[in-house]
Amino acid sequence: MLQFPEQWMKNASLGEQIANELRLLILTNEIKPGDIISENQIARKYGTSRSPVRDALKALANDGLIQLERMGARVLGMGLTDIHELYDVREMIEIFAQQRVSAAPQEQLIQFLNETIDKMKIAAKYENHSDFAYYDFSFHDRIIRHAGHKRILNLWNGMKSLIMAVLLVTTEDVFAHGPDHLAWVIEKHRKIVNSLLTGNEENVEQSVSAYFKDSKRTLDKSFPAEGKTE
Repeated sequence: MLQFPEQWMKNASLGEQIANELRLLILTNEIKPGDIISENQIARKYGTSRSPVRDALKALANDGLIQLERMGARVLGMGLTDIHELYDVREMIEIFAQQRVSAAPQEQLIQFLNETIDKMKIAAKYENHSDFAYYDFSFHDRIIRHAGHKRILNLWNGMKSLIMAVLLVTTEDVFAHGPDHLAWVIEKHRKIVNSLLTGNEENVEQSVSAYFKDSKRTLDKSFPAEGKTE
């Protein structure tokens, strides 16, 4: 069963923990579009009051995964079209952030990114799917934070748990294709570092666009083609 990384969950509130688990269940279709989720049902499952459950459901509604109803929610799900749109927004954010970063001093950032790539390689070696996805996310997260743009960061923060959940699902597919494919994914991150070092905005945009073009191919293998049920 897929789980959010320990590094992610250790500082999460109970409501966030519940939301993260439900995200994965919805994305993997274990909870299906059209299913009804009740506050009481979830509260019993997690042995908690309804307050953190309400927080979790509000977060899922903000993701577009559910529609809130009286005392619960109806599951909308997330098909391939929805996830492509999520990645379209990611791509726009990352082009902006990486171009902004490439024009500024970045020695500490580059060191962090290279260290994170090394951690991805270790996670791949030991077949630790969760850590691999976490370091993949951390790589992109640090670039966006380093860009120092509050509005962009607010937009990113509102999406990051859903992005992490999608990464966990696609990482399963990446590992299923074997070590050569893992090495290719890691090398994509190395190319981003190299493009940042050029300090050239056009190079950065081309690098990010190529990265997301490849990422969307992985999405196509990991998620169903139909959109969400209305």
